[in-house]
Amino acid sequence: MTNKIDPEGAAEPVSSHRSTDGDRHPRAAAFLLAAWIAPGLGHLLQRSWMKAAAFFIAVAGLAAFGYAMQGAVSAPGSDGPLGTLGFLADIGCGGIYVLARAFGSASADLSHAAADYGSRLIAAGGIINVLAMIDAFETAGRRKT
Repeated sequence: MTNKIDPEGAAEPVSSHRSTDGDRHPRAAAFLLAAWIAPGLGHLLQRSWMKAAAFFIAVAGLAAFGYAMQGAVSAPGSDGPLGTLGFLADIGCGGIYVLARAFGSASADLSHAAADYGSRLIAAGGIINVLAMIDAFETAGRRKT
């Protein structure tokens, strides 16, 4: 622990460790969940318009191109460690993943050579959305009310 001196000359202790969860904005978890439900929503609720638009365009665009290439999302019980990683990446898309599982096919159309690439684009969108969720959570934790 170090001491910080204010302009009046009084020393005030400053902690050298990172902030704890108790220091976080109380709604930070809600922004995290909102960012998972719809890409960019966590930033939109914080009135960070440019980040919201950028994350929505990136995640939804990758997912849309992936589906256009006949790609599919991984099922929860996928075989092997690579199937599990694919599922975790896909579920990062949040609401897009839920809609794809509800209305789409459970496997890629292997008659098209691009289907495997499309599945990878969907997974890349999920990973970008996970990063957006973390950013929404961290941004909300730094904000003062």
